[in-house]
Amino acid sequence: QVQLVESGGGLVQAGASLRLSCAASGGTFSTYRLAWFRQAPGKERDFVAAISSGGGTTSYADSVKGRVTISRDNAKNTVYLQMNSLKPEDTAVYYCAATRWSAGKEPATFGSWGQGTQVTVSS
Repeated sequence: QVQLVESGGGLVQAGASLRLSCAASGGTFSTYRLAWFRQAPGKERDFVAAISSGGGTTSYADSVKGRVTISRDNAKNTVYLQMNSLKPEDTAVYYCAATRWSAGKEPATFGSWGQGTQVTVSS
C-alpha cells in the first residue's frame, strides 16, 4: 500500500496560483492511477482531477477544467496539482489518492489517501 503526503496548501487571494504536491512512498508509484479530491466544510469529498499511471491520460472536474493541471513525475514519486485563477469556492482541504484498479472518480474506489492540505482562497 502506498503512503501519500500532500504539501503546498496555503492562504491566497482570489486570482492567485498554487501548486500542490503529493509525495508517495512504500509502493510502486508508477503502477498507480492518482487523483486529487477536495472537501469543503460540511460538504462531501469531491473529485478534482486524475492522471493515469503512465501520465498519458488526465481527467478533470468541470468546476476546475481550464484552471487546473494534474501532472506526475514517476522518477520523483510525486504527483502535482497546479491551480491557477483560484476562486473563493476552491477553498477546501485537498487530498491526494491512489488506486491500482479504478478508472472512476468515486472516493470509495481509491485505497490510499494522504492526510490533506488546506487551501484557503480569500475574496
